[in-house]
Amino acid sequence: MGVLNHLSTLLLLSLLPPALSHVVEKFSDVPQCKEFFLEGTTPNLTGILVGGTVRDQNRYKPICQLYNTIYRFATLYDTTNRIPVFSANTFTGKVDNKAVTHQAADTDYLNNGKGLDRGHLFPCSYAPDAAAKKSTFTLTNAVPQASSFNRGSWRNMECRVRKSLLENCKDNNNKINAYVVTGAVPSKSNTLNNRVNIPDLMWTAYCCYNNNLKQWVAQAHRGENVPETKGKTLNPETLGELEDKLNEIYHGVELFPKKCPRKPIQIVKEMETKGDNERKRGREGRGEGSRAEKRSREGRGDELKECKEEDCDCECDEK
Repeated sequence: MGVLNHLSTLLLLSLLPPALSHVVEKFSDVPQCKEFFLEGTTPNLTGILVGGTVRDQNRYKPICQLYNTIYRFATLYDTTNRIPVFSANTFTGKVDNKAVTHQAADTDYLNNGKGLDRGHLFPCSYAPDAAAKKSTFTLTNAVPQASSFNRGSWRNMECRVRKSLLENCKDNNNKINAYVVTGAVPSKSNTLNNRVNIPDLMWTAYCCYNNNLKQWVAQAHRGENVPETKGKTLNPETLGELEDKLNEIYHGVELFPKKCPRKPIQIVKEMETKGDNERKRGREGRGEGSRAEKRSREGRGDELKECKEEDCDCECDEK
């Protein structure tokens, strides 16, 4: 039975539109696909992907996601669990907020009765244009995600991260350029329709060069894939903290090259310290108090806060 399931998944991959599915032996086989990883270096996950080489090539499939003749992002797909291990993309600051018509939901997700959405690892809200948005709706970029989690804390986190990338990831040429990797940790036996694994944990991390700080910076988030109450927030953590968590599961985890900081020298802390000192001096000179401080905090995009609808709405998200 396991062999039949594996063969059926491989058949699914082979039947996906060619514009969406370019299965390769290594991500480095396609130069344009290699560019989705910082320095062309793929994440290390012992037993799965090490040094750019897939350990079990029958189970794990590197996919260079191609749409309208352009490579959009990269995915490592688990054919046994029928979900991606991770998707990797670059973020350049060009974001199209117009709605698009997306492909129909797969029967595994449609009317599933479990309160699950098709959660996208590479979010459409990070895509630079309509074609790139459409490319994110491929099944190889999707995992069963608790609806309230997907539309709640996870969506708000994606919004805050997007704003942070826009503000904190400008290179020496003043161009926005960030590397993002988002993944899902499969459960042991929780499945949708006895076929698709429902992951226990979802995670995401980014790394980029910050020209203002003259250094590489990184940030990470993770959340349990369970129903949640309204108002929950996913707090940021260091890249090192996320890798430590994933090491409990995979071992030998390294999501980005060494230049990406693992310790708590976050952009937010660096920028807030500088900004707070400047505002404090300004308030002392003007004799202003806490009200001005509150207005200043509310205006800072680098601060972790609830996302505003007008700043973050991505209408192509599935409902």
